[in-house]
Amino acid sequence: MAAAAGEEVEAARWAEAEDERKEGLRRRRRYGLVEYRALPGYMRDNEYILRHYRCEWPLPQVLLSAFSIHNETLNVWTHLIGFFVFLVLTIYTATQVPNVVDLQSLQHLPDVLRNADLHKIQTELVACLPSLPHLSDLQKLKDELKSSWNSIEVLPSLSRWHLLELLSSCLPHRFTHSNETSLSVLQSMKEDIANMIAPQLIRPIPRWPFYAFLGGAMFCLLASSTCHLLSCHSRRLAYIMLRLDYAGIAALIATSFYPPVYYSFMCYPFFCNLYLSCITILGVATIAFSLLPVFQNPEFRTIRACLFFGMGASGVIPVIHKLILFWHQPEALHTTAYEVLMGLFYGIGALVYATRVPERWMPGKFDIAGHSHQLFHVLVVAGAYTHYHSGLVYLKWRDVQGC
Repeated sequence: MAAAAGEEVEAARWAEAEDERKEGLRRRRRYGLVEYRALPGYMRDNEYILRHYRCEWPLPQVLLSAFSIHNETLNVWTHLIGFFVFLVLTIYTATQVPNVVDLQSLQHLPDVLRNADLHKIQTELVACLPSLPHLSDLQKLKDELKSSWNSIEVLPSLSRWHLLELLSSCLPHRFTHSNETSLSVLQSMKEDIANMIAPQLIRPIPRWPFYAFLGGAMFCLLASSTCHLLSCHSRRLAYIMLRLDYAGIAALIATSFYPPVYYSFMCYPFFCNLYLSCITILGVATIAFSLLPVFQNPEFRTIRACLFFGMGASGVIPVIHKLILFWHQPEALHTTAYEVLMGLFYGIGALVYATRVPERWMPGKFDIAGHSHQLFHVLVVAGAYTHYHSGLVYLKWRDVQGC
């Protein structure tokens, strides 16, 4: 009896262990990677990627899948890393980007002043002041120059570039008969006077357009990464995530316009407001259109790419206008070169996305790495990073030159 009871207990344990083993197999099979043909209709987007799909996994497994290998792994991480790159750039821009005026250049000012004919240069500079703009605002500077070089106080906005231009046009004509030493001292003096006065005069231009772009870039990259990670959970979550992804793309394109338009046309309020209004309205309309259920269908893939490409291509108009207005300014050409490079990155990315190259040439060969969406992600990050450097040029240009 005892032996029979022991056998029954052992058999029950064995059966329980076998049930657990089978359940484990079922779970692994359920949460394993599947082929394209096993996907539900709402997950079928690219028929050239044949394997390694996650399909309707529970949310905990979906979140953990960010650290496993499947055909969305690089889609998640290319934009997630891009998000952290732009987060660091935003913090760096806010805390470490130096002021345009280099205050270190003032360290040798006392030596220059000791070597100069201070009274003569002081008299000639005061004589130049009536030709300066905003004469009523600068009257205080004239009074201070008459009395002392050491008590210049805060004055209204005037850029260092304007100061140098005015000093260069005035002082050399008054020192035509000076010897070489005096002219050399005068040239150094012009720079030092401008450097001494400019920090008191320059009011940094608004930074909000630049930070709007950085915010749009971070939103786009984070939304895209989240979409690729979570969309396999369920039809409802995929619907929400795809709309968030499209909204992020539209936000990035729209906010990319803000720095070039604002800083190019800040002295032309009508055109500045016109271009900013147009791109904002176009961005909102694109986001609204992307909320339509039909916009998600695979057959609209090319239309989606063309819509976003057309939205970005509209930036050609303000760029040409900027070149017409500032063709003589090297900063205008410098920023345009960055913008052309950014446009190439975005344009090639949209083309790759729409044509599904290279996986359409060799279906199944680029399931894990190298397919079109991953290339599209890399090109988007490269374009946004290029635009960041363009924004830095705009900030320096306008801080120094003003209008």
